[in-house]
Amino acid sequence: MTTLTVIRSGALTTVQDSGRRGHAHLGVPRSGALDAPAMRLANRLLGNAPDAAVLETTLTGCAVRPDRGVTVVVGGAPCPVTVDGRPVPWGAPVRVPAGAVLNAGGVSAGVRSYLAVAGGVAAEPVLGSRSTDLLSGLGPAPLRDGDVLPVGAPARQAALPVTAPWAGPPAELTLPLRLGPRADWFTPGALRTLTSATYRVSPHSNRIGLRTEGPPLTRALTGELPSEGMVLGAVQVPPDGRPVVFLHDHPTTGGYPVIAVVPEVALAAAAQAAVGTPMRFTLG
Repeated sequence: MTTLTVIRSGALTTVQDSGRRGHAHLGVPRSGALDAPAMRLANRLLGNAPDAAVLETTLTGCAVRPDRGVTVVVGGAPCPVTVDGRPVPWGAPVRVPAGAVLNAGGVSAGVRSYLAVAGGVAAEPVLGSRSTDLLSGLGPAPLRDGDVLPVGAPARQAALPVTAPWAGPPAELTLPLRLGPRADWFTPGALRTLTSATYRVSPHSNRIGLRTEGPPLTRALTGELPSEGMVLGAVQVPPDGRPVVFLHDHPTTGGYPVIAVVPEVALAAAAQAAVGTPMRFTLG
């Protein structure tokens, strides 16, 4: 079996696929690639199944060395890509000879790049997924220098043309909202603030949630909620009043009120919103 040796793991590199659906009642989050469209496109450029496991990097990229020749795509957040120090295309299939080092460098925009390999990363599945879950610890541990990853057999289906379009990271993030289930726990002024103020992406954001900096939201009810189920995209408001958008590693229950929910289709842009990116919430 072909393997990849991690030469440089970067700030945070994890194995991700489409995640673990259907286990929230057991306290297991979905996890999976935060920018799912980028993962799917990288896979399709190689002829992989759309949800084949990839490496998700954070800000600083990573470097790997295959023991046999492989074809890879680095997409998502744009970054310089080299093979043994020689520049190669970003966002398109690249052949990496056995023993050569593929380096995905630091991002020039956005947050998360995706390194896909023909055949997919063949880490051992847990509850039907190969994804790393930072909250529960399920799946492969975040990568470290020297780790060795197995690679599956390349698929035989046709790859996409190399001209497939990549979505650019947002200069300003706009997230649509569906109010509820606990919008009535907030004052009318808080609801106006939520949909009119400009927030910014906080440096405390991670795979669990996109945290915000901006005007706090005032609660109309000051009591405490019993823990209740949380969904992907839930906009929870902790005691400091600043909304947090739950991403793929979010807890499955929580006791702070959820003022609204962001539809899943809008969350890929949130995954690529860098610290300080202006952001707005809109109804619709």
